[in-house]
Amino acid sequence: MLTTSKTSSKKATVTFTMIYIGYIVCFIDRSAISIALSYIGRDLNLSTTTLGVVSSAFFFSYALMQIPSGWLTDKFGTYRTIIVAITMWSLFTVLTGFAWSLTALIVIRVLFGIGEGTYPSASLKQITEVFPYEKRSGATSAIISSNYVGAAVAPMLMAPIIATMGWRTSFHLMGIIGIIFVLIYAVILRPQKQATDNKIAWRQVLRNGMMWQFFLVVFGLSVVTKGLDSWMPTYLLQARHINLAGIAWMVPLPSLAAGAGALISGFIMARFFKNHEKFLIATASALATVFMFGMYKSTSVGAVITFEVFTYLFKSIAFAATFGFFAELVTKKAYGSSVGIVNFGGQLAGFLAPIVIGFLVQSFNGSYSVAFLFLVIAAGLAFVTALSFKPAKLAKMKALANQNQEA
Repeated sequence: MLTTSKTSSKKATVTFTMIYIGYIVCFIDRSAISIALSYIGRDLNLSTTTLGVVSSAFFFSYALMQIPSGWLTDKFGTYRTIIVAITMWSLFTVLTGFAWSLTALIVIRVLFGIGEGTYPSASLKQITEVFPYEKRSGATSAIISSNYVGAAVAPMLMAPIIATMGWRTSFHLMGIIGIIFVLIYAVILRPQKQATDNKIAWRQVLRNGMMWQFFLVVFGLSVVTKGLDSWMPTYLLQARHINLAGIAWMVPLPSLAAGAGALISGFIMARFFKNHEKFLIATASALATVFMFGMYKSTSVGAVITFEVFTYLFKSIAFAATFGFFAELVTKKAYGSSVGIVNFGGQLAGFLAPIVIGFLVQSFNGSYSVAFLFLVIAAGLAFVTALSFKPAKLAKMKALANQNQEA
């Protein structure tokens, strides 16, 4: 019995590590296009507006793929789905380096987004498969920190390669790295028997009101992150007249804080909010709102960055706790489909938030007041929705998920 327990623990650790590295590779490949965008525009003679379309092509297919990817994961299993996802995005990363025209580049990036869009649901479900029920939440929260690690590593890795070897070579190299990684993943995590769920109760999944509440929480929190990610540099430059070049060392701090928040979220939830998880999500959402308001009202550069750091910290705690808590509430059979829908809320926010903020700033003559109010309302949506979770419903879902742990 002890040997079996050690074997299961080792498998869980190895799986977590492979999934974590996969996310880092995923985010580096995704971020490469932004770093290389100006070089691509020069070589292919593309305008700034056209480059925006190229950048958005990925997010369009990535967002749309969230729900189908959950269904594919539940039907064909995590192992097969992850291999297809990484292989697909790696091949299209390589092909990005061969793009010969605007049309080719857009088509390649859309297909690249389909590949990457398949990974989140499959990877998060694989975490629930290998970790025991009582550790599922913490592992899910921790895995989310990989997003911020990947985002931080991407410019440090890709910028020198692009500058010295060219943007085409950088995509070729990253694609090859992805192919090598998927081969390692396939060998190390090859299951003796791949279990699949051929019949997915979609009607039952879609009628789960609690799942849509989680969708709203993730949507609200993601509006804050995507809105700040997209417009914070412009806000600092235009409204505060702050040159980011002079505070370059401070720019990564919010992302580092977000990564730390994701890592500690599961521990905080298990240690201090057991059976009261919704209050952690609500409290962290409320604190993110408070610090975001402080960021908007601050009059010095140091204060703006400090409040931004705490905004990202508490937003990340709430975000990771949301996915960690959700992992405790859904059976393994329905998890892929369910988490795909919840994650779609985040990607929908990533599409809408930059557009809405840009519209609001333009409509109010360059003022960011209403734009920040929009972000406050989004954080408030997450806060109110989390508080509306019904304890009896949560307890029932927890019991069912725990009962089906070995199913």
